[in-house]
Amino acid sequence: QVRLVVSGGGLVQPVGSLILSCAASGSIFSFNFMDWYRQAPGKERELVARITTGGTSTYADSAKGRFTISGDNGKNTFYLQMNSLKTEETAVYYCHVNNYGYDYWGQGTQVTVSS
Repeated sequence: QVRLVVSGGGLVQPVGSLILSCAASGSIFSFNFMDWYRQAPGKERELVARITTGGTSTYADSAKGRFTISGDNGKNTFYLQMNSLKTEETAVYYCHVNNYGYDYWGQGTQVTVSS
């Protein structure tokens, strides 16, 4: 059974940076895509970044140029590097893996951007 554990959230000041990690407790030998979502209070969950098995990355317009999604297959871990964070990006961040026939979700981690 595969579980995703998210870590790296916390409190940062505006324009600060954070790296979120998503570690698989079980082995993921292949995947269709892996992505990061966030959900702010009172808002819908939105897709932030996605990376495919071929290494193609896509980003929400708001994240382009500031966020980077990457993976280390040897460690079964995925990352979201977030730079120049804005207060409106305060949210719970979730990682997700689509393994063709299956979907796995992490538990979420709080990111608070505040001065």
